[in-house]
Amino acid sequence: MQINGFVWDLAVSYLRGVNVPETSESSTVSPRHPFQVALVVVLAIEAAALAAATIFLVLEILIAPADSIASAIALAVVAALATAWVVAMCVGAWRGQSWTRGAAIVVQVLLVSVAIGSFQGLFPRPDIGWILLIPAIIVVFLIFSKPVQVALRRREASN
Repeated sequence: MQINGFVWDLAVSYLRGVNVPETSESSTVSPRHPFQVALVVVLAIEAAALAAATIFLVLEILIAPADSIASAIALAVVAALATAWVVAMCVGAWRGQSWTRGAAIVVQVLLVSVAIGSFQGLFPRPDIGWILLIPAIIVVFLIFSKPVQVALRRREASN
C-alpha cells in the first residue's frame, strides 16, 4: 500500500507474513518534488492574501461609504475572481497539471507590475512592493526550475 508517496506495507507485510499485491494506482503515483510543494505553498499564500483582500473590500463596501458603489462592487468581484483563479492554480499545481505554468507566470507578471507601481508614484509604498515582489520572484524561479517543469509537463493520454 502506498500513502502519500511512501510504501508502508513492506515492513508491516513481512512482519505479519501477509503479502499485499501492489495496485496499479500506487505504481503510477510518484512523490512530489520539494520545489513543487514549495510552489503550491507560495501559491496558497497568495490565494490566502487575495481572499483576505476580497473580504476587506466587501467589508469596506458594507461599512464605509464609497464615492462610487458600482466601482467598489466591481473591484470586490474582480478580487473574488482572482482569488478563485489562484486557488484553481494552486490545486492544478498540486495535481501536476501543465496549464498552471502559463497561468502562474501571468499572475506573477501582474504582481510584479503592481509591485513596481508600489515603489514609485505620488504615494510610494515600498513595503507593499516588497511583499508583492518577493513571492512573485520565488514562483517564477520555481516554475522555471527543472523539477517543477518535469512535474508540470504535458502528459500524453494513454489508450
